[in-house]
Amino acid sequence: MSRSPYGLSAVLGTIGATVVFATLTLGQGSQNSWIAAYRDPAQRILREAQSDDFAWRRLAELTDTFGHRLSGSTALEDAIRWTADQMRKDGLDNVRLDPVMVPHWVRGQESAEIVKPSRQWIPMLGLGGSVATPPAGIEAEAFVVKNFDELDGDGGAARGKIVVLNARFTTYNESVQYRTAGPARAARRGAVAILVRSIGPVGYRTPHTGSTNYVSGVPQIPAAAIAAEDADQLQRLQDRGVKPVVRIKMEAHHLPDAQSNNVVAELVGRERPEEIVVLGAHIDSWDIGTGALDDGGGCIATWEAVRLLKKLGLRPRRTVRVVLFTNEENGVRGGRAYRDKYASELKNHVMMLESDIGLFSPIGFGFSGAAAARARVSEIADLLRDIGADHVSAVGGGADIGPSVDAAGIPSMSLEADNSRYFFVHHTAADTVDKITPGDVSSAAASIAVMAYVIAEMPTRLETN
Repeated sequence: MSRSPYGLSAVLGTIGATVVFATLTLGQGSQNSWIAAYRDPAQRILREAQSDDFAWRRLAELTDTFGHRLSGSTALEDAIRWTADQMRKDGLDNVRLDPVMVPHWVRGQESAEIVKPSRQWIPMLGLGGSVATPPAGIEAEAFVVKNFDELDGDGGAARGKIVVLNARFTTYNESVQYRTAGPARAARRGAVAILVRSIGPVGYRTPHTGSTNYVSGVPQIPAAAIAAEDADQLQRLQDRGVKPVVRIKMEAHHLPDAQSNNVVAELVGRERPEEIVVLGAHIDSWDIGTGALDDGGGCIATWEAVRLLKKLGLRPRRTVRVVLFTNEENGVRGGRAYRDKYASELKNHVMMLESDIGLFSPIGFGFSGAAAARARVSEIADLLRDIGADHVSAVGGGADIGPSVDAAGIPSMSLEADNSRYFFVHHTAADTVDKITPGDVSSAAASIAVMAYVIAEMPTRLETN
């Protein structure tokens, strides 16, 4: 979808015109099929979702009030309690907090600088789970490599040095290995610390954080991310024959596991309440920015989907359950705790959907499951053609719903959005609500609500084989 440059009133005016058009054309291609019966409820959902900017204002309130929400933090727990209170005010059913013990990693103060050939400050962010440097820091020659092959074939050149892993960003799935596995790989080569080029495109000297994984039996070395521009500068210095010296300081440390909660609320089904459609997102975030895209927006979109159904009196046959998982970013303990707590119910989970890819314009859904179920989901998505959210891709799911999906073979989905700008701000201090338009929040919530309503209302449940 295009974005209006003229402000909120123009956006809402355009949305209103779109809804009128949708009322006339929605689902025309399937008027004679089973899906035609759901055209009117879908229109009502779209019209209500896009009538104002309520969902965006709620996202702004969440992120402005509580800021970033790292596992173990007071801000996360305050946000969880506020969310549950607001869900009760919305009139949702069975609002509850399901306890989860989560890791508590604290960043502390941190800094990086080039010492030689001249003193220059470097913006950096410690990687989640990293150990600290000694109090005085670590100062050592930098050794720049472009990939794991260069690191592993260094002939011992990394020993005693700070490795700079300058691997250019391709896609997130391909590049994230350098952050997660890089510190352990560098430690095996004798490095004393590592600076990883941020996993994201060049973005105005903005470092990206994220978790790293240490390996048993391998020394744990301090690990941080630096911006692409600084990694390239160090590369150029080395390529000219200069041996740059870098100094880093990090106070990162772990505290004992902390008490947290998954937030759960429902719209109980009118005929088959034991059959459940789950809509999920994660309420924790990294400790920078305000976690608006990752994943406050997903929380609001899934929560708003259920609120819309409640407000419109669209109570489907099956239960629609929203779950805001805790600790996705550095542990996925919320997802595993949900699987364990509801193990006996998983056989009655009809579908699980996760929204965790930012909240730019929705383009459709990913789906994993039986071919017959995919065909049915594609027909449902046709109801969203006029807002451009009718695409269904070959794979759908998410980290939080993954443990339950894998345990019980549940059909899984993910909201898909235009993510061309997402990885510029992903895991950075720039993840704030101003990056998101009210229209995109409304469209995402409407898309999820339409999909969830039809799946929960259909006479038969989605096929599983």
